[in-house]
Parts: sequence; structure tokens; C-alpha cells
Amino acid sequence: MEDKHIIINVGRQIGSGGRVIAQKLAEEFGCKFYDREILNLAAKESGFSEKFFEQNDEQKGFLKSLFHLHAQHLGDNNFYNSRFSQESLFLFQCEAIQKAASAGSCVFVGRCADYVLRDFDNTVNIFVTADLEERISRAMERHQCDHDTAQKMIEHGESNRASYYNFYTGKRWGQASGYDLCVNTSLLGIEKTAQFIADFIRQRFNG
Repeated sequence: MEDKHIIINVGRQIGSGGRVIAQKLAEEFGCKFYDREILNLAAKESGFSEKFFEQNDEQKGFLKSLFHLHAQHLGDNNFYNSRFSQESLFLFQCEAIQKAASAGSCVFVGRCADYVLRDFDNTVNIFVTADLEERISRAMERHQCDHDTAQKMIEHGESNRASYYNFYTGKRWGQASGYDLCVNTSLLGIEKTAQFIADFIRQRFNG
């Protein structure tokens, strides 16, 4: 598989370990890894500040509220309607994802990459989940917060993530039929789950 151009797209629930698994897959297959890195590429492609992509990252509706809050500082309202719309930022991000995917083997985390790259060859789409209490525990440890705060953080973050994905793809975030493999890291743990997915990918492309 070393000489094959492959694209691995990883969707993930918050606290599932999906990002860590995506990094391990990138190392396993010698792929470039893109998570928030794609925001920097999109900013360079568009000429906009990276902060706009960061603040809009997998959140539907942020930019609209930002614009109305600061419209007096932007001057020309037509600018928002033409190039500064949320949809424009999404398109710039799509172009950055497609450009990176065209350049070589990649692993992408979230950001609708499975949809953006739907016409590319040799793609595999993975969704990573975990039991809620385990995800809450990881969020508590990462953010140094209590159980209720962590749970609300997860619920809010995943609501934003699902709204963003559903709006731009016309599909349902996390629905099994939209992915090649859905896996629960609570069953095997992150290390063994990453290896399980790697074995699946080898079978997918070598079968």
C-alpha cells in the first residue's frame, strides 16, 4: 500500500479518541495528517485571517452573528454578501481539502471531508464513537472540569458539529449508512481500535 494514493476521512464524537486514532492511522500509512491544519491552508488560499476559519470551525451560524455584531466595522455590507459569507469560508476550506488530497495520501479529521472528497478514488470513511461516560471522563480530564460541565460541553459541541455537517452535506452526521466503518473505542480501547481500523483499511484497498 506504500505506493497507493489513499484518503482516510475520520468523523468522531467528542471524547471518543477519534483524533488520536486518525494520527495513528496517518503514521501507520505514511499519510499527511490534517485536522486544524486545514484551516491554515484555507486561510492562505483565501487571503482571509485564519481566526475567521477557527471561529467558524464546524459551527453553522457563527459567522452570521459575528457579522451582524461587527457590521459597522466592515464598511461595505456587500462584502459580506459576496466573499465574506459563511458559505464562502466553507468553499475555501473545501478547496484546501481537495488540493491537499490531490497532492498525496492524507488523513482528514472531520470538516465534512468525506463529502468534500466523495468523487476521489481510494477513499475510506470512518466514524469513531465511544460510550458517553467514557467521553465525559476524557472531557473532564482534558478541560479540568466537573461531570456536568463536561457533559454540557459535549452536547453543545456535538450539536454544532452535527448541524454544520448536516447543512453542508445533506446527510446525517454519525449515521452509519454514511460511512464505511463505524467503531466504538470503548470496546477495544484506542490502541487496539486504531489497529483494527488499520487492518480494515488494508483489506479495503488490497482485497
